[in-house]
Amino acid sequence: MPLVSMKEMLDVAKDNHYAVGQFNINNLEFTQAILQAAQEESSPVILGVSEGAAKYMGGFKTVVLMVKGLLEDYNITVPVAIHLDHGSSFETCAKAIHAGFTSVMIDGSHHPLEENIALTKKVVELAHFHGVSVEAELGRIGGQEDDLIVDDADAAYAIPSECKQLVEETGVDCFAPALGSVHGPYKGEPNLGFDRMEEIFNTTSLPLVLHGGTGIPTKDIQKAITLGTSKINVNTENQISSAKRVREVLAEKPNEYDPRKYLGPARDAIKETVIGKMREFGSSGKA
Repeated sequence: MPLVSMKEMLDVAKDNHYAVGQFNINNLEFTQAILQAAQEESSPVILGVSEGAAKYMGGFKTVVLMVKGLLEDYNITVPVAIHLDHGSSFETCAKAIHAGFTSVMIDGSHHPLEENIALTKKVVELAHFHGVSVEAELGRIGGQEDDLIVDDADAAYAIPSECKQLVEETGVDCFAPALGSVHGPYKGEPNLGFDRMEEIFNTTSLPLVLHGGTGIPTKDIQKAITLGTSKINVNTENQISSAKRVREVLAEKPNEYDPRKYLGPARDAIKETVIGKMREFGSSGKA
């Protein structure tokens, strides 16, 4: 099946009260594991690609060609979107679109509202011309994503009236309001702003995106889904599970040097983690 945009899969998820996982890809093994999990679970899936990860893997074009090759070799039949995560500029989003990405996130959350709207609108115009979906962000999500670091003191909840203005003036396809989640491991218990989440969903009617899905209790995930969250981003949990497995294999076999012998088990650990998340989000069997 060819790559698709996120729009239809998230609209269907919103209407049917489940969420589609965005699982970030960091190398070949991550991509293999996530696609295998999606096919086995018959789940739509979003492959998130940060700017840093794309650079590490060689560039946007390399990432797209790798994904397309695996779709064909694995005979993947479920809907798959390849999504630029936290695009930092119009130029970066444009490069991803022209390389074959089917979805982009423009993160203008560090700009004043009017600048964020102008930047997002410009990206939407280009993306929609090419049939590519767009995610925007408002407010500041704490934690670290690649080189983007937001201290907890600088994190800010999105304001519903501003969310409504951004959505109406830009025409984005889904929306990530900052509501207390963080990138990376949580320090203490997550504290999501459910009341504000509900207000923003009722105000915008768009599929909402929850960044920092690692470490959020299942009950909170399920509540967020009932309040319009249709896309949940997961990366840290896969990174932790894969690194743990590599350490275990090399501890058991300290003289092992064939990367397939430790990256293969790491791939299996990622796959197991992703399957668990798909079942938790309710997307299994929805493709």
